[in-house]
Amino acid sequence: MSEHLKGQHALVTGGGTGIGLAVANALATAGAEVTITGRRFDVLKEAATGQPRLHPATMDVTDESSVVSAIASAAAARGPVAICIANAGIAEGRALHKTDMAFWRRIMATNLDGAYLTIRESLTTMRGLDWGRVIAVSSIAGVRGLKGAPAYTASKHGLTGLIRGLSEDYLGSSITFNALCPGYVDTPIVERNVTAIANRAGMTAEAALQVMVGENRHKRLIAPAEVAAAALWLCNPGSESVNGQCIEIAGGQV
Repeated sequence: MSEHLKGQHALVTGGGTGIGLAVANALATAGAEVTITGRRFDVLKEAATGQPRLHPATMDVTDESSVVSAIASAAAARGPVAICIANAGIAEGRALHKTDMAFWRRIMATNLDGAYLTIRESLTTMRGLDWGRVIAVSSIAGVRGLKGAPAYTASKHGLTGLIRGLSEDYLGSSITFNALCPGYVDTPIVERNVTAIANRAGMTAEAALQVMVGENRHKRLIAPAEVAAAALWLCNPGSESVNGQCIEIAGGQV
């Protein structure tokens, strides 16, 4: 257990599955008390089973009142949020001429608005602390265009812009702001996209999977633990001068 993180309160959105759960488990194993949030309490409760430092809390990042009340309750129970992991997101592709306003707003409401609300409310509790970390889980689509997904790309570019802007606002303070930008990670999101791509392109599931694998420079899916390790490093001593960065986790140069 890391003495540095022992007892620190971390908040991880989308913490019941995939990258969020991997990050939450890494922080909990290092000694942090971790609030994991999501819309499905049963999923969160199952994720927390056997890990006493994981604390499930229902929260919908697209609903401002839900974010405000959930983070306030978590802070009341476990103290100010010292580590904010804005991870909740959706990954769906659609050509722009097929993108109606409802689809556009759904992507933005989750990936960008949700991160903004999560970080805003976490910072409200964090500003009185002498140490803090804000980490957004963005994507390679936050640093380059992703073919077939202009709305998703725009949302992730907006997220990295938010992180860079905040890093300037808090420059010289004890709080750092960084974004993790992974390629295709072996999570349920990839499983869902395999089906979507296969149906849209009329190909087999295996062929659809290879389309995504091929986008990673080392030609394999990234393990959630690899992303979690990067998040944990940003929370440990030695990372104090890493601020306002978009850390690419994609098997090579993006």
